[in-house]
Amino acid sequence: MRKQELYDRVTAYFEEAMPVAETELHYDNPFQLLVAVVLSAQCTDKRVNQITPPLFHDFPIPEAMAATTPEVIYEYIRSVSYPNSKARHLVGLARMLVKDYNSQVPSDLDELIKLPGVGRKTANVIQAVVFEKAAMAVDTHVFRVSHRIGLVPSTCTTPYSVEKQLVRYFPEALIPKAHHWLILHGRYVCTARSPKCDACGLKLICRHYLNTHGHPRPERNTKSEPPHTNGTAHGKGEK
Repeated sequence: MRKQELYDRVTAYFEEAMPVAETELHYDNPFQLLVAVVLSAQCTDKRVNQITPPLFHDFPIPEAMAATTPEVIYEYIRSVSYPNSKARHLVGLARMLVKDYNSQVPSDLDELIKLPGVGRKTANVIQAVVFEKAAMAVDTHVFRVSHRIGLVPSTCTTPYSVEKQLVRYFPEALIPKAHHWLILHGRYVCTARSPKCDACGLKLICRHYLNTHGHPRPERNTKSEPPHTNGTAHGKGEK
């Protein structure tokens, strides 16, 4: 199966099986989503959603959080992973938003990653969810599912290399939704320890399933295959 055919079949499956795919983080404005995504690093969305209601009630906008201290924020987020560093990052990014961005979350990748605690993955989430840009955030779920299905070759060993492959072959307009398709599929079906292969609608085209059930699907050399034409280039220039 050619690479683009695989992507087309995966896309068709998800469009039917998961027509609505969106973040499971709770938020009311771009600033709150940014805060929630920073908190979600190495932490579950469920845990983040448990602690953000009082945090967002008392600090709903950048000005409010910029006026407090990391020590105060720590008391709200102490149950998440790395609460000390995340408290410092949240106050720091709120102050930078107020000082440098007129309290508005920027839409540009290069500006987003200037904010404390914001890396490429977090910036891509904000670009895709808030600004509906064709940005692909690669977390552990996206990384794992992409390899298992065979959307990316085994030579893609970094999140950035996976990102470049995914934005090359998914249609540009669907890239923000495809990010959520892969995350949700990895969270509830293609789980890390015990993937629910028997319940997966992709198993007959999934490299992992076919390899483990005696029908291996060889990897193709993607360099010789033309990608889906998205109209614009993506993923150039790793930060």
